[in-house]
Amino acid sequence: ENKILVAQHPLLTVANKTATLVCNYTYNGTGKEFRASLHKGTDSAVEVCFISWNTTKISSNSNKEFNCEGTHAKDKVIFYLWNMSASQTDIYFCKIEAMYPPPYVLSEKSNGTVIHVKVFFVLFLKETPVQTQEVQPGIPLWIMVTVTGVLGFYSMLVTAVFINYWQNSKKNIYHQNDYMNMTPRHLPYQKNKAYPSYVPTRDYTAYRS
Repeated sequence: ENKILVAQHPLLTVANKTATLVCNYTYNGTGKEFRASLHKGTDSAVEVCFISWNTTKISSNSNKEFNCEGTHAKDKVIFYLWNMSASQTDIYFCKIEAMYPPPYVLSEKSNGTVIHVKVFFVLFLKETPVQTQEVQPGIPLWIMVTVTGVLGFYSMLVTAVFINYWQNSKKNIYHQNDYMNMTPRHLPYQKNKAYPSYVPTRDYTAYRS
């Protein structure tokens, strides 16, 4: 039984908008005229480009939405794509057909190749003279936190000292206002002297040691 089996690399990353997709195939028949095509999408609905050849002639064609060209070598077909866009990122399948002589043979569907097109945006700015001022570096956060903590501690310390001073001053004022009995006292043996009756007798025993 005649079969055409196709093998493709599973992933191809495109960074410069140019891709080279190699389709290796095996064929055990006696065909002399072949057609190879590249298809886009999981259902292979879009034919990107194709190449056909026989023993004397080679022809190639491309979809107008793609820039594609194919070549063939022994047991392989190579498709070159350029100027690719990000919207063209998809899975691509190679299809090989043995056209002549009969019987017609179509390759079995391969696993395909995912072509990932990366697009880099470059912004060009027109150089214009701009007056610049030297920007002072901002105060680090840890310095602001430290200064705030020191100021807060200092405020608490001043408040505590003020409260302590106020309490001590209040106590001193209280002791200075204690009542002291300054009424004159007379001696016991001088009761007949002209001391008023309200004057109490002085007790000297309180002064004895």
